[in-house]
Amino acid sequence: MTIMSDKWIREQATKNGMIEPFVEAQRRDGCISYGLSSYGYDARVAPEFKIFTNVDSATVDPKDFASNSFVDRETDVCIIPPNSFALARTVEYFRVPRDVLVICLGKSTYARCGIIVNVTPLEPGWEGHVTLEFSNTTPLPAKIYANEGACQFLFLQGNEPCEISYADRAGKYMGQQGVTLPRL
Repeated sequence: MTIMSDKWIREQATKNGMIEPFVEAQRRDGCISYGLSSYGYDARVAPEFKIFTNVDSATVDPKDFASNSFVDRETDVCIIPPNSFALARTVEYFRVPRDVLVICLGKSTYARCGIIVNVTPLEPGWEGHVTLEFSNTTPLPAKIYANEGACQFLFLQGNEPCEISYADRAGKYMGQQGVTLPRL
């Protein structure tokens, strides 16, 4: 697999709608940077958050996730409680080509504050808003800034298109919009 350059990312975004909306250059004026980088794309977090709460003493069960385990907030600054997490989504909508796998890494600005961003790989043929998980590993409340950089996506192109894509097998998160909770 080959990591794809800014030139390839720009072409795929502008000609094939791989990333919408697409920011063609790094923006960093007083904010956490986002936009096209040398070998990746720094996506923004939308102002929609689901903040984990344990008010009802629920058990976290990926097969039967209780939606009341979260408090919904629409805000420019999300405050995550100590040792907790929040779900959010990217501002950008992604359409992954059939011969590409996308890996996501957290931004160093957040990592250096003890905030971890977790995203599973974007499979060939998948499309949608990416659900982001922000884990606050610190004993203090942590801030996440909406409409600013959250994570970097790296595009890895395979030597040939896959036989069966995420779209072909009608994956359960295909076309997701908004913050999406676990599905079985």
